[in-house]
Amino acid sequence: MSFTTDKQTLADLNLLGKYKSNSIYTIFNQVRTGGGERLLQEMFQHPLAHPDQINKRSDLFKYFQERNLSFSLDTESFRKMESYFNSSSGSNRLLVTAATAWKKFASSFLRDEEYNFLNDGLLATIEVLNSFRAFVNSIEDDINSPYAAERLAISNIFQDKQLQVFLEQKVVKEFSFEKIARYEHLLKHNLQQEMEFLINSLYKLDVYLTVSSVARQRNFSYAQALPATQPLLKARGLHHPALLKAVANPIDFNKDHNLLFLTGANMAGKSTFMKACGIAVYLAHMGFPVAAEELSFSVMDGIYSSINVADNLNMGLSHFYAEVLRVKHIAEEVARGKRVLVLFDELFKGTNVKDAYDGTLLVTAAFSKYRNCCFIVSTHIIEVGQALQQEGNHISFAYLPTVMNGVVPQYTYALTEGITGDRQGMMIIENEGILDILSAS
Repeated sequence: MSFTTDKQTLADLNLLGKYKSNSIYTIFNQVRTGGGERLLQEMFQHPLAHPDQINKRSDLFKYFQERNLSFSLDTESFRKMESYFNSSSGSNRLLVTAATAWKKFASSFLRDEEYNFLNDGLLATIEVLNSFRAFVNSIEDDINSPYAAERLAISNIFQDKQLQVFLEQKVVKEFSFEKIARYEHLLKHNLQQEMEFLINSLYKLDVYLTVSSVARQRNFSYAQALPATQPLLKARGLHHPALLKAVANPIDFNKDHNLLFLTGANMAGKSTFMKACGIAVYLAHMGFPVAAEELSFSVMDGIYSSINVADNLNMGLSHFYAEVLRVKHIAEEVARGKRVLVLFDELFKGTNVKDAYDGTLLVTAAFSKYRNCCFIVSTHIIEVGQALQQEGNHISFAYLPTVMNGVVPQYTYALTEGITGDRQGMMIIENEGILDILSAS
């Protein structure tokens, strides 16, 4: 079992992208190492699908957050250490010694920097590993903590006598030829697996500390993952993580209430609310902190959205036909029995009002029959909501209100039960003076 989504959903929710403005990835990408960044990307690209795995990762982040742990890492020294271990070395002591001798000769007579690179790499390794050892030793020895097993494995490596002798060389500025050759063989051959484990543990520590720090700064919380026996998605104080002063709202889905029909004016916050829900579910399946006061959920098979579907000129697809194909794709996934969260923002907005009404009503009613999924459907066509009230109590109705300050609309962004009666479209058109401009000319 795996948690799946697609490019359209990832783009709709702005989840990935190192260089994309306000992507959810960039919120958490404050890591200090290249390996930490690669690990963070891997976590974002592969959400988890088992409640035990999800809760275990959440507990790790929570552990570091609650203790407010920090680790002083000299990024330049770590970069030198990484480069040192990425360089090749001989498979036995004789070959290592011969290669080191050549590099020393080249350094003296050919102005080659390889020998100095080895010396600097060893010095950087000593600095980084001593800092790492001090950090691990500073953590209380709690066998029940989520970091206990990894901490013990790290501590056991640092118990190696040869490694301890090496780390005691911290006052050295330049190693002799013999020691460089000896430590080259020790670290890259005898202790190769141990060094790889320590470096990977540093990458993970970088992510643990970074994610927990973001959660603390933004007052995020950790979701509770439950088995997929019955659909459940419940949150209090949910908001969009990219908005620092967002209005928080609740959500509550289960097998008896599996579809939320959402109405409201343009700019009332419908799309933002839907994106906040989708992002929270995605982050929760990663075991990451979410922008909510509290969230619990049964694990799902994925998320699918139709929020910003565009036409496709290369394939000759109109906006409406692209929408139809998108809904068809999601219908196929739902009909296969997948437990998914589905987000439909303004179904069939690329066609006339009559067809949009009929299509939205029929498709929404048909999707709502799949009680193992959770759906949010938004529309401006409030008459659809009135018709859907006849479908049964499993459909909930909410809207995001517009409050008029004279002729100026203001938005509360607070979810309210029911179906909106707001119709301010013409008022906004008149406020912008479009007709006055055209009349004047």
